[in-house]
Amino acid sequence: MSASTSSKQAPPPPPEPLRVAVADAHTHLDMQEGTVAEALEKAASVGVTTVVQVGCDIKGSRWAAETAAAYDQVHAAVALHPNEAPRIVHGDPDGWSRQGARAGGGDTALDDALAEIAELAALPQVRAVGETGLDHFRTGPEGRAAQERSFRAHIEIAKRHGKALVIHDRDAHADVLRILAEEGAPERTIFHCYSGDAEMAQVCAAAGYYLSFAGNVTFKNAQSLRDALTVAPLDLILVETDAPFLTPSPFRGRPNAPYLIPVTLRAMAEVRGTGEDELAAAIARNTARAFDY
Repeated sequence: MSASTSSKQAPPPPPEPLRVAVADAHTHLDMQEGTVAEALEKAASVGVTTVVQVGCDIKGSRWAAETAAAYDQVHAAVALHPNEAPRIVHGDPDGWSRQGARAGGGDTALDDALAEIAELAALPQVRAVGETGLDHFRTGPEGRAAQERSFRAHIEIAKRHGKALVIHDRDAHADVLRILAEEGAPERTIFHCYSGDAEMAQVCAAAGYYLSFAGNVTFKNAQSLRDALTVAPLDLILVETDAPFLTPSPFRGRPNAPYLIPVTLRAMAEVRGTGEDELAAAIARNTARAFDY
């Protein structure tokens, strides 16, 4: 491996610490290098003192709940990812794909999985149900019925247990908003890795939905996200890593982790013309309110 290739895969250097502590509203510690304790220590050293660990399947959701029980700095979210639902129904071993339906678990298997998510959602360290929603990018038309059924079930689970709902919305804006309206959104609903435009941000704001921005808001081709950030109300904005994905510029392509939140937050402050400390304080308040901790 060349030195240049190695440097592109190396973790970015720690940024200057924030003066006002914030939370990473969405991360996947189970997909990152190193231990949980190491990740939390590194994050805390730059002012990221809380993380929301998000499950995407049964195994990951169990791990999220166990990790949140073991660490005060971690809160859990549990769910079947939108691309997990058709995999369960159709028995697709590859999952998260556009492949056609295969003989598999069927609706009963999905019901069983949803029942376990509901059990996990009742735990006190679990602060949210998610990430759930719709993904029309990775799952083709043949998997959308399973996605929608799963999404509606997760909305019900969140409301039943009084937990926040964390939305995954990829290329499915209109359908996500429609289903939220049809089912009645939970009191606290969060669009993780917000991907809509400014017009959608105004629709979400009118409904009281939180908009969580990730490192892709710093990408050159993401002007629509920056436009959305500009019009989003200050009291509905969150920041997240979605680590190990979506590493902010100038480190795009390298491993992401909660300690890089300051890079994204500073870029957000610049877009909004807001002071870093003011934005951090608002985000800290918003995240605590959104996840009720």
